[in-house]
Amino acid sequence: MSTFWSTYISVLTLGSLIGLTWLLLSTRKGQSDTTDQTMGHSFDGIEEYDNPLPKWWFWLFVGTLVFAVGYLILYPGLGNWKGVLPGYEDGWTGVNEWQKEMDKADATFGPLFAKYAAMPLEEVAKDPQALRMGGRLFASNCSVCHGSDAKGAYGFPNLTDQHWRWGGDAQTIKQSIMDGRHGVMPAWSEVIGEQGVADVSAYIVTGLNHRTLPDTATADASKGQAIFAANCVACHGPEGKGTPLLGAPDLTVAQAFIYGSSFAQLQQTIRYGRQGQMPAQRDIQGNDKVHLLAAYVYSLSQPEVPETTTAR
Repeated sequence: MSTFWSTYISVLTLGSLIGLTWLLLSTRKGQSDTTDQTMGHSFDGIEEYDNPLPKWWFWLFVGTLVFAVGYLILYPGLGNWKGVLPGYEDGWTGVNEWQKEMDKADATFGPLFAKYAAMPLEEVAKDPQALRMGGRLFASNCSVCHGSDAKGAYGFPNLTDQHWRWGGDAQTIKQSIMDGRHGVMPAWSEVIGEQGVADVSAYIVTGLNHRTLPDTATADASKGQAIFAANCVACHGPEGKGTPLLGAPDLTVAQAFIYGSSFAQLQQTIRYGRQGQMPAQRDIQGNDKVHLLAAYVYSLSQPEVPETTTAR
């Protein structure tokens, strides 16, 4: 902030406080607690006395002025003045307060995060305390997209099943969280035409998913197979099993379609394409927290091992 605007704000703020103090004290001076003098007007036979403010009300105003002066001394509020609040050399701000809380949390929990970060993800995924910590991180950062139960939503994958676009092993999951993912399905309507869109959708439904088409569908699955072989196998493979390196989903499993697997929904996806972004957490969470998050997410898709009992 320039010197001019800093001085302008300071003079305006302090001048307002001084003016309000003068107004409060000058109107109070020489007034008794009660008076017989009225305001000079009457309504329905009722007149208003010209009495001063009650003492408690007056001192409440005085208290707000004192509070304002104390606040302006401790906190930024007078232009470039940073305040003298202890622990804030650069002045109090919401960002500085957040950073102070984060530094305090890192000092308290940092060694625990570092302990788990040094362990293999598969071992961390079996530690109850680590899973509770990972679950809290998931609830705070991931549930808004994947749901509190991690079962996904429209456009967001289910993290509790075995249908992973980029791979479901522990290290790949961590890489997905650390660096993010960007999946792109190009639009094909201008390439294969509207009838081609319907035919390819029919082939996916009947030939790959082994489901039946709606009675009203006008599409040829055999023609769709030929179009698929010419245009789609580069990403989804000749059998439609997908390519994790590209993030292309397995088209043989209806549950793998995050935008819906019905005949109409498939046509919409092929016609206009899709784009999905998984934001990178490397700079937001850091390696140690992502390690816990990855272990937690990995544990969600692992089959539960039944407890064994020993005979006595």
